[in-house]
Amino acid sequence: MRAFATQSALSDGNLALALAPALTPSGVELAPSFFSGYAVHPQVLARGLLVLADITATRYFKYTPVSMRDPVLSAQGDRLRAECFSACNGVYARLDLLESGFDGRIDFGTSNVDIGVELRAALVRVGQKDKLHVNIGSDGLTTTHSDQLDIFSSALGESQAKTIHERPVEMPDRWLRALGNAAEIHRGMHPVFSLKGVQAQAFIGSLPAAATSKGQAGWLTPQKTGAKLLPQASAEAVYISGLHRLSALKRIMTNVQAISFYGNDINQCMVLVELPGSRLTLSLTTELWEGYSGEGTLLASLANQELLEDADTIGAMLEFDALIDSSKWPMEQSRVQAALALLAVSGKLGYDAHDGAYFHRELPYEAERVLKDNPRLVGARKLIDSVLHVSDSSYIVKSKDAEYSIHYDDTGMDGAKCNCEWYLKHQNRRGPCKHILAVKLKIEGNNE
Repeated sequence: MRAFATQSALSDGNLALALAPALTPSGVELAPSFFSGYAVHPQVLARGLLVLADITATRYFKYTPVSMRDPVLSAQGDRLRAECFSACNGVYARLDLLESGFDGRIDFGTSNVDIGVELRAALVRVGQKDKLHVNIGSDGLTTTHSDQLDIFSSALGESQAKTIHERPVEMPDRWLRALGNAAEIHRGMHPVFSLKGVQAQAFIGSLPAAATSKGQAGWLTPQKTGAKLLPQASAEAVYISGLHRLSALKRIMTNVQAISFYGNDINQCMVLVELPGSRLTLSLTTELWEGYSGEGTLLASLANQELLEDADTIGAMLEFDALIDSSKWPMEQSRVQAALALLAVSGKLGYDAHDGAYFHRELPYEAERVLKDNPRLVGARKLIDSVLHVSDSSYIVKSKDAEYSIHYDDTGMDGAKCNCEWYLKHQNRRGPCKHILAVKLKIEGNNE
């Protein structure tokens, strides 16, 4: 169990962001400190944090405002990355605060950061010309809140004062799976088109509100005045379902320098917003009702036990790198990439599509727990003994009172097919069904 010892606050030009106990290069830090210095672009920092707060407190599918979760914050020497998901898990958001946006030294580590209701109200008031001193971690909180804590301790007693300031870290278990799935999805993203300056701002200004009752879907296509949603695809278009899921960008509309739209082969959309001294990434699931925690893109890697040794070797050498150079490990690149993909599911890695590289974060979870918590993989292992090899590429899997026919040839998971309800609905777009996984495990002899 982890908790915030106090809460974040903004007063008199001092922004103090509270951190939970962090994982750092030297181990667990109960009172971490990631940064102390000045923000070069105070309003961009404030509004970027508000975008994350808006997203994590919103359920875009059947719109409902909900209580906010605590973003994951990683300090990587030359930047800070804050990540979160929407309440419906259909929107991933990441704010990359670059070194050029700070006057001070950024440390290394990963934790959760407190962005509460009071802080959100204060951040709205930060102006473009304001001077903002920023403390991220215990040093700033001690300075900012020392008098306040003394007053609470004297008036209420130490135990009651502790109750007021401590609260559990709000991070759903499904975020762990979602972070791993998002990393794999982002690795397959490619830029399609970009809007700059006034065009980018005009597009953001035209976005429907988060509370809209109509989820607009179609092909987002560049126009002279910005971008327009059209019913048909073109060479320079990305598919988007639920245009209102980008509405949080209105918070930073006047600060936007450019916005780039990314797509992939399964019609998922990602936008990357360029801001002074920072970048903001939002990515959406293919359909409005889908969530990242159920995508299952890493199931094939999780089912391959031969990758575990490589993943352990590489994982032990990670040092909170902002961008991971895969060439530094003396093994075949195919093995390295497979191991990195596997590490992502444990929360150790994210993927930066802008720079085309993984980045290192640490979360207080074990990869073994992820394996056990993945229901399709667990189900597949239970079905291994029921797999029957019918012919060269045909298999039958018995599950309860039903039999399922699976086609599995030399193309592996990419060409695998099944006649179950999951496959007929999703094919392999959200990862393989448990019957295909069972065949893979049977062929490779991976029963553990």
